[in-house]
Amino acid sequence: MTETKNNNNGLKVIAGLLGVVLLGTIIYTVSLYQDKKQTTKALTEEKELVVEDLNNLKSEYDKAILESNATNEELVAARDNIAKYIDSVSSMKADIATLSRYRRQVSVLKKEREQLLKQVDSLTQSNSLLAMQRDSTFAELEQQTVFNDSLIIQNTQLADAVEKGSALNLSTISVDAIKERNSGKLVSTRRARATDKFKVCFTIADNVIAEAGDREFYIEVLGPQGNVLGEGLTKTTEEGTSLTYSKGTNFYYENDALDVCDYINKPSGDFQDGNYMVNVYDSKLKLLGTSSFELK
Repeated sequence: MTETKNNNNGLKVIAGLLGVVLLGTIIYTVSLYQDKKQTTKALTEEKELVVEDLNNLKSEYDKAILESNATNEELVAARDNIAKYIDSVSSMKADIATLSRYRRQVSVLKKEREQLLKQVDSLTQSNSLLAMQRDSTFAELEQQTVFNDSLIIQNTQLADAVEKGSALNLSTISVDAIKERNSGKLVSTRRARATDKFKVCFTIADNVIAEAGDREFYIEVLGPQGNVLGEGLTKTTEEGTSLTYSKGTNFYYENDALDVCDYINKPSGDFQDGNYMVNVYDSKLKLLGTSSFELK
C-alpha cells in the first residue's frame, strides 16, 4: 500500500516536470516566432528603403537627362545601371548580408551621381558660354555683312559717279558743207551739187578726272532718206550695242578742252537736196551731240 502511494507521487512529479518543460518549449517557440516575424518585417522595410533610395536616384538621373541639351551617355548608362539594381533588389529574398551590401552600393551610387551631375553642370555652363559666344559672333558677322554690303553699294555708287564724271562730253558741235576749189581752198556752200564733203567739228569739254590718252569717236551722217553716208562701218560694244557709222575719228585727250574736226567725203554721186543729220558717239556708243543742216 505504501509502495503504491509512493509510485503515484513519483508519477505526479514526473508529470509536473514534463508540463514545465512543455510550457517552456511553447514559450520559447512563440518567442522565436515573434523574433522571426519582427526580423522579417525589419528586413522587408529595409529592402523597401533600399528600393526607394534607388528609385530616387533613378528619378534624379531622368531629370538630369531631360534637362541636358544633348544626350549624355554617362548619365544614361548610370540610370540604366540603377534600374538593374532596382529589379535585382525587388526580386531578391531579403537577408541582412545582401541588404547591407546593397545599402553600401547605394552610397557609392550617390557619390557617383554627385560627380556626374557636377560634370553635367560644368558642360552645361560651357555650352551656354559657347552658345553666347556663337550668338555674339553671328551678330558681329551680321553687322559686318551689313557694313560690307553698305560699302559695296557705296563703292558701286562711287564707281558709277566716277564713270559718269569721267565720261567725255561735247560743248559744241557744228557741220559745214564744203566745196573744194581748183586752188585747193575750201569754202562753205549750201548747194548740194557744189558740195564735195562735210566738215564736222566738235569741242570736247575739259574733264580733270577723265583718263588721258588715245580716244576714238564715231561720226554718223544720215542722208535725206535716212541712209548712212561715208564708210558705213559697224561698231559693236561688249554689251551688244551696235552702230553703223560714217567715219571714226581719233584724237589724244589730255583733260583740257579740245577741238576736233574731220571730213566726210561725198558718195559715189553728188549729194542730194534735203535735210542731213550728224551724230557723234563715244567709244561706248553713247550719243554725245547732234546737229542738222539742209542742202538745196
